[in-house]
Amino acid sequence: MNLSLRQAVWLCLSLSLCALLAVPGTAQGLGGEARLTLAVFVLATCAWIAAPVDDTHVALGAGLALTATGVISADTLFGTLGDATIWLLICAFVLAAAVTRTGLAGRAAAFLVSGARTVRQLVHLTTAALVVTAFAVPATSGRAALALPVFLALAKTLSERRRLVVMLALLFPTVVLLSAVATLIGAGAHLITVSLLLERTGERIGFVEWLVLGLPLAVVSSHLAAETVLLTTTRRADRREPVRITVAHLQEHCPTAVSGPLTTEETRCLTLLGTVVALWCSEPLHGVSPAVVALIGAVVASSPMLGTVRLKDGLGAVPWPMLLFMAATTAMGVALVDSGAADWLVGGLPAGVPAWAFLAVVVVVGTVAHLVLQSRSARSSVLVPLVMAAAVGAGVNPVAAALASTAAAGFCQTLPASAKPVALFAEPPDGVPGFTPRQLLRLSAVLAPLSAALVLCFALAVWPLLGVPVLPETQP
Repeated sequence: MNLSLRQAVWLCLSLSLCALLAVPGTAQGLGGEARLTLAVFVLATCAWIAAPVDDTHVALGAGLALTATGVISADTLFGTLGDATIWLLICAFVLAAAVTRTGLAGRAAAFLVSGARTVRQLVHLTTAALVVTAFAVPATSGRAALALPVFLALAKTLSERRRLVVMLALLFPTVVLLSAVATLIGAGAHLITVSLLLERTGERIGFVEWLVLGLPLAVVSSHLAAETVLLTTTRRADRREPVRITVAHLQEHCPTAVSGPLTTEETRCLTLLGTVVALWCSEPLHGVSPAVVALIGAVVASSPMLGTVRLKDGLGAVPWPMLLFMAATTAMGVALVDSGAADWLVGGLPAGVPAWAFLAVVVVVGTVAHLVLQSRSARSSVLVPLVMAAAVGAGVNPVAAALASTAAAGFCQTLPASAKPVALFAEPPDGVPGFTPRQLLRLSAVLAPLSAALVLCFALAVWPLLGVPVLPETQP
C-alpha cells in the first residue's frame, strides 16, 4: 500500500507516541490500563484523521482492542448498543422515513417561504423552517437530504439571480449544522456526550433538558448565521430587489403536492409526529422515557393500518454504520475515563484558571477541532472525556464544560469536506450552482468567531439561568 506524505507523517507520529508509552519510566503515574487506552486512542485518532479506512471500522477496531486487553468488559462494549439513546435514534430515523415519504416537508416549506416578499424575509423564513426540521429528522445529513429538494425548487425559481442562489446554497447547510444543537437527536455527538456525562457524573440529561438548553442557542445561532450569510454573499442591490415565490413556482419543482387538502397519509403522519414531539417535551409530566415514546411512534408509523412506511423500509433508512460508530466511540470514551487516562492527560494543566477562561479554551478547541477530525461523533468521543476531567481539576462544572464543547463542535463548515451537508450543497444536482471553497472559507472566517462567542455567552450567562451553573458549588 502506497502512503501519501500526510498519511506517512501521521503514521510515524502515532507509532512514536505508542512506543514512548511502552517505555518504562515514561509518563509517571500512568497505569498499565491507562497506557493501553492512550495507545489505542492515539492510533484511532490518527486513523480517523489520515487513514483511508472507514471511521466505523476504526472505532470498532479500537473498541475490540480495549476489550481484548481487558481495559473495558465485553458488557461495556456491547451494552452501549442497547443504550436508550441508541434506541431513541433508531426509532427517530424510522419516524423520519415516514415523514419523508409523505411529502410533509415540501408543504411546510411552501407554507413558510411563499410568504416572503424580501430577500431578508426569505432567508429568515427558510432558517426557521430548517430549525423546525431538527424535531422531525435526526442527524444533520438526513436533514440536509430532506432539505435539498426545497433548495432546488428555490434555486430554479431564482435562477436569474445567481448570487441569491449561491447565498441559499451556503445558508442551507450552515443552518442545518448549527441548529442541530436544538434537540438530543440532532447529532450523534449529543448522544455520546449524554452517555459520557452519565458515566462520569451520574447526571442524566434527557430530551426535555437538552431542549431547554439547546433550542434557544439553536434559534439565535441559526438566525445570526443567516444574517451573516446574507451580508457576506449578497450586495445591497440584491437585498433591495423584492422576491416573489409562489406556491405554483415551488410545485413545478417538487414531486409531491405542496398545497391543497392534506391526504389521509399526511394527516396520519402529521398527527403521529405532533403526538410524539408533544410526549417528548412533556416527559416530566408523564415520566415515559423518550426512547419508549419513539419506539411507540415507530411501531405506529410502520404498522399496516395506521402507518405510512413499511417497517423494512423504515429500518433500511437507519444509518447502522453510524450507530455502530457511536456505540464504539462511547465505549472508548468510557475507557478513557475509567482507566484514569483522561485525568492523567489533564493533570498538568495550570491550576487557578478562571472559569470563563477555561470555558473559552474549551469552546475554541471545539470550534476548530473539525479541521483535524471531520466526524462530529469522533470529536466528542475524544474531547468530551478530556474536557470533563479538566473541568473537575479546574473547579468548573463538567456538565457545563461538556455541553459547551459539544455545542461548539457544531460549527464545521470551513471546507467542503468538513461535513456531509456542506459537501452536498457545494455541488448540487440538476446543474444548480453551488458555492466555491473560497466563498465558504470567507464565510467561515466571519462566522467561526461569532459562533464561538455565542456558545461562550450561553455557557457563562444563559445556561446558569436554565439550571447548568458554571461552578459546581453554585448548584442548588
